Amino acid sequence: MQNLIKIAVDAMGGDNSPDKIIKGIIHNHHKNKDIFFKIFGSKNRILKILNNKMSKDFYEIIHTDEKVESTDSPLEAAKRGKNTSMWLAIESVKKKESDIVISAGNTGALLVISKLNLKMIENIDKPALSALWPNKKGMSVVLDLGANIECSSKNLVDFSVMGASLYKSLYPNDTPNVALLNIGSEELKGNETIKETYQLLNEKNIKDFIFSGYIEGDKLMDGEVNVIISDGFTGNVALKTAEGTANFITGEMKKAMSGNLIGKISSLINIININKFKKRLDPRLYNGAIFIGLDSPVIKSHGGTDYIGFSNSLDVCCKIIKGNLINKIKDNIIV
Repeated sequence: MQNLIKIAVDAMGGDNSPDKIIKGIIHNHHKNKDIFFKIFGSKNRILKILNNKMSKDFYEIIHTDEKVESTDSPLEAAKRGKNTSMWLAIESVKKKESDIVISAGNTGALLVISKLNLKMIENIDKPALSALWPNKKGMSVVLDLGANIECSSKNLVDFSVMGASLYKSLYPNDTPNVALLNIGSEELKGNETIKETYQLLNEKNIKDFIFSGYIEGDKLMDGEVNVIISDGFTGNVALKTAEGTANFITGEMKKAMSGNLIGKISSLINIININKFKKRLDPRLYNGAIFIGLDSPVIKSHGGTDYIGFSNSLDVCCKIIKGNLINKIKDNIIV
């Protein structure tokens, strides 16, 4: 039991919590016995859902009736005090009682409370919000997705190192290939910050990842690069555009396949391929944004996901700890 990965879980954050959180823990535990869960929230509600479906050797419940609301501003969430399930879960990592923390709660609150409790990794000025995106060849790490609206070239270089370290932690057999999201692929395109970042990354010639220059928005899913870097404003717009496009495509396909008899027959004939397509675009498979740059990893599960999505984000937690993410960043950060 000593070698178990300890995950601090905010059980009260997100829609339909703690139900989906605890069911996600149970689902994950059935396939992975390497995790010990420190669960923060209403003990009576949590125990009712657990209902003896897990051995007590694999979890501990830390009771609190207080939680951060989805409607809270980051400041309001912080003012709720140190007894909310989110604060206590983050504090558990701060005290080294847990290896990593996860919450499906209020994103802004999670970022602020994390920054109040956890130190930055030395020589990193700003943390970044990253996530996994599917591409034609596998997966990409994309950051920043909204933590920092304005970034300097130093920040973007740091994000490159952090993103490459994250990718290597999740996919240890692959080589990180980094590119800067820009309005063109030519060296002279973009604003001064992006051009300066390009020059810095070219000059540093970092051995732990390949730098492939710029990437345009229409090439994000091609899979030629697997770590994509931008400021938080651009990254968030790209993320929401990609999500909206995926929803549009799946919605239109559903209408086409069920709108008339020919469509229904066609969908039955192609059911295997259609299911493969739906699975590829299933957001639950890519659930788990990572707040990196702090000296302990913080994972944000999507508030609207179900227990399957939350279980998948627990897999991300496990890979990050096994992949030794924080030490990878510390070893590679450019001073």
